[in-house]
Amino acid sequence: MRTLVIGSGGREHALALALSRDDGVTEVHAAPGNPGIGTFAELHDVDPMDGAAVADLAERVRADLVVVGPEAPLVAGVADAVRARGVACFGASADAARIEGSKAFAKEVMAAAGVPTAMAHVCEKPDEVADALDAFGAPFVVKDDGLAAGKGVLVTGDRTAALAHAAGCARVVVEEFLDGPEVSLFAVTDGETVVPLMPAQDFKRAYDGDEGPNTGGMGAYAPLAWAPTDLVEQVTERVLQPTVDELRRRGTPFSGLLYAGLALTSRGVRVVEFNARFGDPETQALLALLGSSLSRLLYAAATGRLAGVEAPRWLPGVAVTVVLAADGYPESPRKGDVISGIDAAQELDGVDVVQAGTALSDGALVTAGGRVLSVTALGEDLDEARSRAYEGVHRIRFAGEHHRTDIAARVPVRSE
Repeated sequence: MRTLVIGSGGREHALALALSRDDGVTEVHAAPGNPGIGTFAELHDVDPMDGAAVADLAERVRADLVVVGPEAPLVAGVADAVRARGVACFGASADAARIEGSKAFAKEVMAAAGVPTAMAHVCEKPDEVADALDAFGAPFVVKDDGLAAGKGVLVTGDRTAALAHAAGCARVVVEEFLDGPEVSLFAVTDGETVVPLMPAQDFKRAYDGDEGPNTGGMGAYAPLAWAPTDLVEQVTERVLQPTVDELRRRGTPFSGLLYAGLALTSRGVRVVEFNARFGDPETQALLALLGSSLSRLLYAAATGRLAGVEAPRWLPGVAVTVVLAADGYPESPRKGDVISGIDAAQELDGVDVVQAGTALSDGALVTAGGRVLSVTALGEDLDEARSRAYEGVHRIRFAGEHHRTDIAARVPVRSE
């Protein structure tokens, strides 16, 4: 199978790497990719937002399967353009991707499907925001209605800061605060059948102790030994399948990766958000544990044959991913700092280094984005995986690098 991965971030590197190791894959292409992906795949200088150009490339490389990674191309209809050429494409249509592209639309779908989520008000005017904040009280949760690369959410006890965040958005969703730990559960779907993956947990705040601003994610781990034993079954039955069914009922079937961000509250599971693609950095940890064929799973979803594919098989052990960020991330990341030590990190047993915000400059690998790299390590247990991941992190150097030191350090007590 010839595969083409669209995107250039850590998620796309992880997907391309897993496909390159898949016995069913003969070629891996990426557009535009990044220097890390370029070490094992052929890169193509194509704008990932240009559906016609992506479809042209898919035909040119004779791709059997196109995987659209980032949310922006999905919302822009890139997957639709590829499918219109008769090429199998794993990725939601523009209509279905609104589940991520608009928080208000997601709330509407959840209400129609009976999916448990936080109470919310959609606001477009300052006085509407003020009234909603007062109605729910602190902590205040304000979400940009549109795409914001994982950084459009503010959770704060400061009402003035909440109002200021809302003022910078065209439309916001103000929600009640949900207590309890958060969990990510991905599901592959062809618009009817839903195949859940393994739950994972990511760390959104920039600094140790869950302090600082929200980011796209500073680390993740899986599996979650503390999660309820019936969590996957419960979420599939109450959240994932009803959402997929409702989107199909509306005439906008969701085929691709449906990501449910969940809060395990004192009142039960609640949906925090939906995404229409693999989440980063959870993808790095999950794919490191996947013991069955990724290409067969994604191709079956893309061609409407998911019901006939075996359930994913998982390797024993634990995976931990730690993100290395650029100086100034998330507010104003610095670019152009030379990176060293990746090869030394990858010499460690069970360690992979995935590139995201990198570029080549005069032959040197340099920083080119906020989340620069992520180090993923496998271990027999959580302690071993953490130790290996941080040993890899400590072998990598670039000016201004910062990372959280507490990824997967403290895990919740099992709840039933």
